[in-house]
Amino acid sequence: MKKITLLLSLLLFTVISFAQSKFNASGYNVTDNDLTINTYSKDSTANALVIYEYGNSYFDQDDFRLKTEIKRKIKILNRDGFDKANVSILLYKNSDSKEKISRIRGTTTNTNANGTLDIQKLDKSQVFTENYNANYILVKFTMPDIKEGSVIKYSYTLDTPFTFNYRSWYFQTDIPTLYSEYHASIPANYEYNIKLVGEIPLSVNTSDIESDCLKTYSGAKSDCFKSVYVMKNIPAFIDEKYMTTRENYIAKVEYELKVYKSFEGGKDNITKSWKTVDKEFKTEKSIGRQLNKGSVVKDLLSKEITKEKDQLKKAQAIVEYVQSNYKWNNKFNIFGTVSLKDLIKNKVGRASEINLLLFNLLKENDIEVLPILMSTRANGLPTRIFPVISEFNYIIIQAKIAGETYFLDATSPFLSFGQLPFRCLNQYGRLLDLEDGSYWVDIKSKGNFSVSYKVTSKIIESGAINGSIKYQATGYNSTDLKASYFKNKSGYLTNYQNENTNITVTNHDVKTTAKNSDTFIEVIDFEIPSEVIGNSIYINPFITTFFDENPFKLQERTYPIDFGYKDSFTYIYKLDYDATVYDVIEIPAIKKHQLPNGTGSLLLNVTKSDSEIIIYFKFNFKEAIYNQNYYPYLKEYFSTIVDLQKNSLIVLKKK
Repeated sequence: MKKITLLLSLLLFTVISFAQSKFNASGYNVTDNDLTINTYSKDSTANALVIYEYGNSYFDQDDFRLKTEIKRKIKILNRDGFDKANVSILLYKNSDSKEKISRIRGTTTNTNANGTLDIQKLDKSQVFTENYNANYILVKFTMPDIKEGSVIKYSYTLDTPFTFNYRSWYFQTDIPTLYSEYHASIPANYEYNIKLVGEIPLSVNTSDIESDCLKTYSGAKSDCFKSVYVMKNIPAFIDEKYMTTRENYIAKVEYELKVYKSFEGGKDNITKSWKTVDKEFKTEKSIGRQLNKGSVVKDLLSKEITKEKDQLKKAQAIVEYVQSNYKWNNKFNIFGTVSLKDLIKNKVGRASEINLLLFNLLKENDIEVLPILMSTRANGLPTRIFPVISEFNYIIIQAKIAGETYFLDATSPFLSFGQLPFRCLNQYGRLLDLEDGSYWVDIKSKGNFSVSYKVTSKIIESGAINGSIKYQATGYNSTDLKASYFKNKSGYLTNYQNENTNITVTNHDVKTTAKNSDTFIEVIDFEIPSEVIGNSIYINPFITTFFDENPFKLQERTYPIDFGYKDSFTYIYKLDYDATVYDVIEIPAIKKHQLPNGTGSLLLNVTKSDSEIIIYFKFNFKEAIYNQNYYPYLKEYFSTIVDLQKNSLIVLKKK
């Protein structure tokens, strides 16, 4: 009997302990567990945690405006999470109407030293409203009496007359979320394109029809399409290196109005087909009318260029002409006032104007070209299933020459022919063939790019080491270097010395002479003191490094690793020494590492002879974009790279 009692007691203790280890993610009320638990085991770096949030959007029966009720409960885990008590809400406005907010409520709950609860309410006097800019009003408030361990909860109702975009819902933020639930009720006379963004699966995704949910005073009725979305255990979305904009990947559901049917029987197709858009583009002033400006550009090029018979050489010369004579003003927008005449006159313009000038020059010289609408990496991926023209912010040019296809951009003099700016490596774009119909094309960098160091060094009589470094970078690895060097040659050399204080530069020679060369080469002669302890010399063969630290630090990443292009890195180090003076005591161990599915490999190899040591270090990335499932492997891969660079050692000892 005692054994049975003991077993029941242990079982009860286990159940109670398990229950006490969980926050109340099933509702809005604050429980003891919410107050007493002060860590989140799935993310030890979290400063705050959304325990529960709820949203409900619907069309109000009384005024036919879109209402959204929002409730949110947050645990403050430490002082760095105090900023989550500051709540800001933007309300859109235009000259005719504006969004509103109402029913703002909030409480902060703490536990006193004697175990009693201290509940402080948000005072209405602490809710502030200000004009944010011409199109937005900012409503903000700060929850009272915030401490480590506080649980805050707040709620409010948003009211908008702007139904073109139904209220989007973000399941994911910059802190973890245990439970997020969103209800959407859409009348049948509104038809939206619905897009679920991100890689996190929904725990609940249901829909049904509610009859006669909306009625007019005239007796007209509409059913409603009601959806419920739930996501659980959502990790924080933290921006990290090698990503495009977070809007491509953060977990959310968003809407765009496709068709509106009035109660009187009218129908308005808001979202158009690509066929319709192509037809409109033919006469659109920002693009369509700019594709036939041969008369404007016909006298710009020299006869040397126009009489070139080799089409590839002619195209290269035309691109270089535009790169050298017209400057990009760092503006991206492609719609609005576009004037090639103003660009030609002022020599400065938007990216779209520069590339449309390039288009017309190529076309006028009998080179087959078409424009491509695209979105830059920072602007997000455009929707593919239907046209959303506002999502595009850039134009590049496709040229076909002698059976080869090239993507061209002339906004920078440091781009080689056929190389797009890194900002344009954003997977795909819409090629505008306005005669036969536009279509999607993949936008990828061609070829593999590389960085290499070849170091030759020698121990001189004093024990110091002198030698030379030949550095070579190709493609995207060379673009910023060329820009830095050609804009300020003397400054570039000075900066190199300032950034490489571990060596004394005795000579620095940049071999690259053309701004648009695909390769940047420089040779540095150096001297470096060696570390001497007793009769031994300790040498780190990595005089320079590819990565000083691991760029991947998250516990979990829910979005792809987007390098933009395939890349390889090589470091070759040769040390000459006098075998009659030194014995080799230690050299780095051979190391190999592979990424899954042959998507990358690393090798550190070491050879030693009587008078020299050669270290060969190479690693690569055979994919431009890696799925997030590769994240732990890439994290380990980079850790290995950094460790080998920091901790490889050659030890020589005087005889």
